[in-house]
Amino acid sequence: MNVTFHALTAIQDAGVDSQPFLTILSYMVNYHERLGRTFSALVDPTRRAILARLEREESASVSALAQPFVIKLPAVMKHLDVLDDAGLITRTKVGRTVTVQLRPEPIREAMDWLRRYERFWSMSLDRLAAYAEGKEAEVRKKRR
Repeated sequence: MNVTFHALTAIQDAGVDSQPFLTILSYMVNYHERLGRTFSALVDPTRRAILARLEREESASVSALAQPFVIKLPAVMKHLDVLDDAGLITRTKVGRTVTVQLRPEPIREAMDWLRRYERFWSMSLDRLAAYAEGKEAEVRKKRR
């Protein structure tokens, strides 16, 4: 049995309404699933390139997005499916043209999540910068 089941059982045994607990639990599970889909979608360089283009342009047709890539249109469509499943894009169809737009909300959620851990790498980067600056100063002294 898992901790969630035990917690839910304890809440119900205490005669407390379990609905708020289930609502919070559902939100947390959905949040982590969305976050996982976002990071999974961002792993691929083709998908990142598509998002970068959509960030520069308000929208683009699927054929225009596919044009700079050496992969075929069906492969680009699969990448768009992954981005769509992650909630990173929206697609609208007018006639035969499918237009794609960026949805920034999942990226904001990912950035918010990353900011919580920024302190761990900030200190390391500060130490690395100080080390590099020290080495650079040593090289300059030797050249004099």
